[in-house]
Amino acid sequence: MVDDLWDGGLKERFEGKKSVDGRAKPGPKPKADHKVMLRVLILDLYVAWLEDPVLCVGISKNVNSWKAGSRYNALHLSKSIIKVMEALEKKGFIDVAPGSYAEPGAPTNRTTRIRASEELWDIFSEVGFSHRDIGRAEDEEVIILKTKGEKLDNARKGGRKVEYEDTETTIRMRDDLRAYNLLIASCFADIPSLEEPVLAFDRAKPETNVRIGADYSRTRRIFNRESWEMGGRYYGGWWQRIGEDWRSQIAINNQPTVEVDFKGLHVAMLYAEAGLAMEHDPYDIQGEMLELYGGNLRPMVKRLALTAINAKDRKSAYSAFRDAFPTGDPAKKMNNDELDELLKAFLGRNPPLRDAVFSDQGIRLMYKDSQITEVILSSFTQRKVPVLSVHDSYIIDHFYVDALRNTMAQASRATTGFELPTSIKLPDRPEYSDVSSEELREYVDLRRIARPSAGYTNRMKAYEMRTGKDFSPEDWTEEELLAMHNGEW
Repeated sequence: MVDDLWDGGLKERFEGKKSVDGRAKPGPKPKADHKVMLRVLILDLYVAWLEDPVLCVGISKNVNSWKAGSRYNALHLSKSIIKVMEALEKKGFIDVAPGSYAEPGAPTNRTTRIRASEELWDIFSEVGFSHRDIGRAEDEEVIILKTKGEKLDNARKGGRKVEYEDTETTIRMRDDLRAYNLLIASCFADIPSLEEPVLAFDRAKPETNVRIGADYSRTRRIFNRESWEMGGRYYGGWWQRIGEDWRSQIAINNQPTVEVDFKGLHVAMLYAEAGLAMEHDPYDIQGEMLELYGGNLRPMVKRLALTAINAKDRKSAYSAFRDAFPTGDPAKKMNNDELDELLKAFLGRNPPLRDAVFSDQGIRLMYKDSQITEVILSSFTQRKVPVLSVHDSYIIDHFYVDALRNTMAQASRATTGFELPTSIKLPDRPEYSDVSSEELREYVDLRRIARPSAGYTNRMKAYEMRTGKDFSPEDWTEEELLAMHNGEW
């Protein structure tokens, strides 16, 4: 297909340019030639078209965005890709919604968006391969260093990528993360109730859809403020972009999973730094406040406390708090005096945190919790047991819940000096509620009883055909299950 497009009118645009004396024009040549860049663009457009014909691909028209030698440019694409895009547009193969570029960080910046035109749809419809036949660059950078981010330092979205020199630490982190990504890509993680492996939260905006499966599991670590001790959390897995209700339905290798989280992780860390163990629910405020706000109180206190710990000042904290709530929510209308009273109640219950609010602590604490996650993921990756990280919580096959909680305790003790408290998250149960072994077993049994969709069953059978693994028998004995989970299957 790329050959046909290239020979059908694109080739002469790039190979026919000569200097006045008939020789090829001088100057450095890109590491990837125009035809390679055409292939990359066509593959990206094809993948988007498979998901939804009107789904767009973002592409920067700022020449400074394309540095062929950058560690973040695994395919060594150059600014010439902009010319390839423009040539495709002139030929009528793509639709373009142009963006603008002012300067780094300018609020008016908007990335250009492109999508396959109907003419290209006709060509795509004759292609005989699927999304699964298309891989990502094997040496794609997974350890990301960024400049200072947006408001409140959004660790995932804010800032621009920064080049850096490798050290023993960055090499080790990269090796560990690539081993983790290989493990996750090789397992079968899915949601049995889904007929199609996609969650469409807003059908009018296909770009907000969350695709499920190994192709959407690539995880990266993102560090901030050009520091290896700021941020460092793990981002990228599809499970991070869905809510708790959907996460509770995830199956790994056709086994029900359980999510375990740290109780009030950043608050517990600040207690540990003060030399104290947090032995209570830090967001449980009683008295007049409870009578005033009822069931809304605890989530409001939690949101306010974490926002205040992240923020640099009172004004930005309270503004961010209100922005987090939808229109019509009472919390959105709370004035600064009311928020002062709410925060005062929280600090009254948690005196060791008095100096932690409005002090820009969040990005530093993210680094510490990423260290805990690093220990947990590395430990289970070595045992070839997949764990899905959601920053302060972890999703795992139900067989390994006790092992996970023990590892979380060890990792937190190694990082903070204290074994930070953990809890099992179950649907329709209050946060931090105790879950007995019997209650956990009943929950898992109910998940086993739930009938999977035909689509899920077909996806699992296709996985078994590709890998030679077998997760489908319903008459496994407990001994066989234990053998499989011990790596002896």
